[in-house]
Parts: sequence; C-alpha cells; structure tokens
Amino acid sequence: MTDRAALAALTAEVVVCRRCPRLVAWREQVAREKVARFRDDTYWGRPVPGFGDLDARILLVGLAPAAHGGNRTGRDFTGDASGDFLVAALHRAGLANQPVSRDVDDGLAMIDTYVAAAVRCAPPGNKPLPEERDNCAPYLERELALLDRVRSIVALGAYGWDAALRAIAANGHRLSVKPRFGHGAEAEVGPYRLYGTYHPSQQNTFTRVLTPAMLDDVLRAAKARALS
Repeated sequence: MTDRAALAALTAEVVVCRRCPRLVAWREQVAREKVARFRDDTYWGRPVPGFGDLDARILLVGLAPAAHGGNRTGRDFTGDASGDFLVAALHRAGLANQPVSRDVDDGLAMIDTYVAAAVRCAPPGNKPLPEERDNCAPYLERELALLDRVRSIVALGAYGWDAALRAIAANGHRLSVKPRFGHGAEAEVGPYRLYGTYHPSQQNTFTRVLTPAMLDDVLRAAKARALS
C-alpha cells in the first residue's frame, strides 16, 4: 500500500519549494497580474503537487502547470482547455468520476490514476530551463517510489516521456537504449510499461494533431495493462 504519510509530506515539501528563482518570480508575477477573464480569482501562485488516487496503478506525467490553469487553481490540468480535453478522456476511460476539471472544489476524483508533472511551477513560455527540470526531478522520482502499485505510466508529450524515463532510472530501472517518444509509443522498463501520447495542449487539440480517439486508445491500453 502507498505510504500516505510520506506522500503527504512530499506534497507539503513541493508547495513551498523556491529552488528556481526564475520560476518563483514568474509564477508570482502571473498570480499578481492575472488575466482579464480571471481578474476576480485568487491565484494559487505556488508549485503544484501531484494529485489523484493514492493507490493508483496508472501514473500520468505532464510537463508543467499552465500559467492560468494549474498555477491559478492549484491543481494540474484544472481550469484550462488542456484539462478539459484530458479529464474528459479520463472519464470516458473510467479513470475519473466526472468529465470536467474546473477548480479544486469541483468534486473531481481520479480512479486508479495519479497525475504529476515533470516541473511543478508554471514556466515562462511553457519552457523550463534544464537546471529547473533537474531541480524538480527528485519530486517525481520520490512520487514514483511511493506510488508502489503503479504499473502503467502515460507520458503526456515528449517532455513527460523523458521525465518518466529519468524517474524510472532513478528508481533503479535503466534501459541500455533510450526508447523514442511518439504518439502510441510503448516501452517496457523494469516493472512499468511506458505509453506515449501527444500532449493535450490547445496547439495539438485544436489542430487535431491529437484527437479524442487517439488519446482514448492510449488510455485504454494503459488501463488494460495496469489492471490485468
């Protein structure tokens, strides 16, 4: 069973992290200045911890919180178009109790699924620097170790794919040849099967680089493996 106390302690550590001055300055600036459509909202403006079923057998790994999504609401894939797309797919797959993710009090619950990010602060231009990625990497490594029932890992984009492979390696499971990312890519690494999908960003979903059916296929495969 997942060590809930240790995971709670990790979450508490994440939300007060100030390791990356550039990210701290940016996330707090966004929280102060806001955007017109959210001018009345109180932004979270801090690192965003992982969330979901603590006994999950499926782990989703994304890039980082969106400036006016997770950085505003305090939960990844919440309050933005990417979250709308992803959570609807998770609901269709039976991995979420509802198809919407608007705010932390909306009643969303993950089913056998935990959601985390490679970088926990919203980065300028959605592009973390290498040292910022490296500063954040131990959080995902420790989460993976604590979520000891996980068998399927779904990487949301190439950045999530690389972060997942690094976290798996840090937990003692390495491949001699790095598997190449692609939508629908799969790799067996230690006790895990890693699945790749294009990130559910607006850029990908609006242009239909990623369609609902494409994401459904990946989640269906990950679920079948994890729950078998």
